[in-house]
Amino acid sequence: MHNLYSRLAVFLFFFTLFLYSPVSIAGLIKGIYITQTTAEDTTYLSYLIHRAKKVGISTFIVDLELPSSRYAKNIALLKQSGIHYVARIIIFPDGGKPEQVKSLKYWEKKYALIKAAVGYGADQIQLDYIRYSSKQPPSAQNAQDILRIIQWFKGRTPVPLQVDVFGISSFGPSKYIGQDIKLFSRSVDAFCPMVYPSHYEPFRVHAVKPYETVYSSLMAIHRQFNNKPLPFKLYPYIELSNYRYPLSQSKKLSYIYAQIQAAENANADGWYVWSPHNYYDNLFTVLETKHVK
Repeated sequence: MHNLYSRLAVFLFFFTLFLYSPVSIAGLIKGIYITQTTAEDTTYLSYLIHRAKKVGISTFIVDLELPSSRYAKNIALLKQSGIHYVARIIIFPDGGKPEQVKSLKYWEKKYALIKAAVGYGADQIQLDYIRYSSKQPPSAQNAQDILRIIQWFKGRTPVPLQVDVFGISSFGPSKYIGQDIKLFSRSVDAFCPMVYPSHYEPFRVHAVKPYETVYSSLMAIHRQFNNKPLPFKLYPYIELSNYRYPLSQSKKLSYIYAQIQAAENANADGWYVWSPHNYYDNLFTVLETKHVK
């Protein structure tokens, strides 16, 4: 009988750990973007870890542009704190030129960063700016060219692969930049559409409709797959404010909250928040207070 109770106690202990982990409670992946400069600033990174964990943020998407010992040390700190590390690798800054898109030597240079990130313990790799320049003439071949690169990286990356795409590609193929969610879907583990309201025209209309903008974009992705279960995870990027139009503090909080609600109501698997300077106090306030208009 004593052994039975002992086994039951052990079971309940591990079951409780699973049940009350931040990821399993929410059922959603919640993440914030971190520059390499912030990642190497131990004091500020520690602050972000502390605040993030208190509000259930489980993932940091961290730039890797140049491997360094400080970066490796602080990524270890991140992981020891129970935060998932997703390494963001920029493939073609400002969009690829034809000679870059078709250069195996160029791909290998970027793959060296992926290998370094995996060595640091990356849970997943996120590819950004994996697209043609917007000046490229429109063609269905553009997406085929980008697909070939994605497949090349996918075949060599031992962890799940995420791909960032422009919000406009939620509504169908973008023939200029060569992003096609449906075409890429069998070669990608997760898509991260950048559904920032500030990036949609007419700008004034979308600036005051953050919920509708994010929700309609994500539902358009579901329609591309006939509203059937998506064959990939969906982690949209949202923004902390609309840089085109000043917002009061209260409206900034409402703006963030509306985008989060839209992502969750559109059945995304989670969401990532973008701040170029990594100032996330407004996000933390929203999550702490469940801010409502």
